[in-house]
Amino acid sequence: MTSEPSFSIPRRPERRFPHGSGVEYEGGTTFELVPDSERTTPDLVSVVVDILTDGPYRYGDFHDLPMPLWLVRDEGTADVFRVSVRDGTVRLHVLPTTESDGLRRFYDRLRAADETLSWAVDRSVQDA
Repeated sequence: MTSEPSFSIPRRPERRFPHGSGVEYEGGTTFELVPDSERTTPDLVSVVVDILTDGPYRYGDFHDLPMPLWLVRDEGTADVFRVSVRDGTVRLHVLPTTESDGLRRFYDRLRAADETLSWAVDRSVQDA
């Protein structure tokens, strides 16, 4: 029997607006979704793009970064979070108003995208 991972959010990031340089986040929570068999970054990017395209998401990607990164809004839950892919791992980055439902739904869609994979979920909490 396997237990479902918890997407509880113990720490939300705090927004800072440094003079003249946009927005920065301090602290927060990140969920790392790691497949049970090795997948390349391009393979995982393809899966994430398919999930986002199928909806119910509005999303935009960030260009000129060393890794794929999207700002995502789940239209069903109104949750906004970031999704990144790096080193064979999909990461869900909690934003100040993110709730667990949107993260859980994304995880469920990721599992459904390839039912032959199992996913480990690790939660990382960063202090401000």
